[in-house]
Parts: sequence; structure tokens; C-alpha cells
Amino acid sequence: MIAEKPLKKMIEVDLTSQEGNAFYLLGLARKLSKQLDYNYENIRDEMMYSDYENLIKVFDRYFGEIVILYR
Repeated sequence: MIAEKPLKKMIEVDLTSQEGNAFYLLGLARKLSKQLDYNYENIRDEMMYSDYENLIKVFDRYFGEIVILYR
């Protein structure tokens, strides 16, 4: 029997809940950066450069393939 490799479950974050605050997203970015071998300091600086909307856009650009953000 040939089976397809199971898809990994996406991480879901509800931006209207406590998980949607900037500190949680920065922490998740740190954790994922370590797992994916990304430079967290550069990502953090880019996320914190402007307002909350920028933080979300940058987070989504780096981690959008594995994290679903809900509004």
C-alpha cells in the first residue's frame, strides 16, 4: 500500500485573542526562527520597525506558509 506523506498541521493564531498580541507573535517568531534556522534578530527588528500592522505583515511574510493568522 502506498500512502501519501501526511500534511503537517498548520499553526493557527487568532489575532483577536491573547495570541494576537505583539509579544506573543514575537515569541512565536523567535521559536519558529530557531526551528527554521532564520536570523531572529533581523526578523524581530523588521517586525518592530513600525506599527502592529507592519508586525503582522512581516510575520506573515516569513512564517505564512506554516502559520495561519485569523482576524
